[in-house]
Amino acid sequence: MEKMTTYITDYNCVTPLGFNVEDNWQNVLHGNSGIGKHHPFEGQPPFYAGIINNTELEVIFAQEFNSNEFTRLEKMLLLSLKPLVERHGVKEKTAFILSTTKGNVALLKNKVAPPEEAYLSVLAKKIADFFGFKTRPIVISNACVSGVMAVSVAKNMIESGLYDDAYVLAGDEVSEFVISGFNSFQAMSSEPCKPYDECRGGITIGEAAAAVYVTSATPSDGLYFEILGESAVNDANHISGPSRTGEGLFRSIQNALKEAQISAEQIHYLSAHGTATIYNDDMESIAFTRAGLKDVPVNSLKGFYGHCLGASGLLEIIVAMESARNNMLITSLNLEKQGVSKPLNIISENRTEEIKYILKTASGFGGSNAAIILQKSAR
Repeated sequence: MEKMTTYITDYNCVTPLGFNVEDNWQNVLHGNSGIGKHHPFEGQPPFYAGIINNTELEVIFAQEFNSNEFTRLEKMLLLSLKPLVERHGVKEKTAFILSTTKGNVALLKNKVAPPEEAYLSVLAKKIADFFGFKTRPIVISNACVSGVMAVSVAKNMIESGLYDDAYVLAGDEVSEFVISGFNSFQAMSSEPCKPYDECRGGITIGEAAAAVYVTSATPSDGLYFEILGESAVNDANHISGPSRTGEGLFRSIQNALKEAQISAEQIHYLSAHGTATIYNDDMESIAFTRAGLKDVPVNSLKGFYGHCLGASGLLEIIVAMESARNNMLITSLNLEKQGVSKPLNIISENRTEEIKYILKTASGFGGSNAAIILQKSAR
């Protein structure tokens, strides 16, 4: 039996750099970062983060929706998904997959017991019901690999025949809970993060919502992206520390390449996780070198957006697809001097280059790792 092919044919995002893909792409292209210094939480010191402007969010949401019975995160998610649903509709066998690590965690503050709205399943159902999905929503919450894994789940479920198409929606917001958590690890940078740099000092938190449309229907025209291969491997190294040998990430990449039936040398662009923590960045350099990717152009987008948790992987897939669409490799922002044990071909300035095969990777707490390979095509 011939293997079914799945495609990403449409996408959208809401971030500190814009409320649509074009604004985000233009800002990234021109080196504009969405990271700034903020002091939103009483009792917490000021910190650098990529935070969406609340006034702009409320104005744009009011233009698109009549109801105000939504949390801030839900507004981000609804704005991101709406244009895709309007263009492609919802059918009987359309899947809805939500990627998030924290959801409405801000609702837990000063509560004796968790309110129902704080549960991820309730958040997913609220969004699904609003758009009229006829299938039960699926939640992917696996640390920082959630966004990449959600696309993999969509691909596998469509290929299995369970669904005809799928919307993958991802989102997380900057909350006091998240900031307190990363501060407890002493993992927050005192300046905008510097992925792979020898003077990197930790992560910068960000927030975003992102959405893609995945389908098995072969596009009749335009430019689109075929999902060639994917994999997720957990190395179970440590609850928060990555494997020093990059084992899980290495195996994820190997598996994805095998399914895609291409070699590491054929990858034109590697969109890495690159959190700017000492151990993550070095682990990635080891895994990429082991996988034969040390010469492939690579960047981290965390210098533009910060770490958007469950949205980071999907957002970075979208920017990677825009890079391929425009044949433009984007600089890895804030890199001055490499500080990893295995030197990589990190993109130091924007440059035009043909991009056909994309590899996107992600790694997260609990030893989770994921990789996905996309091929640019056109009709």
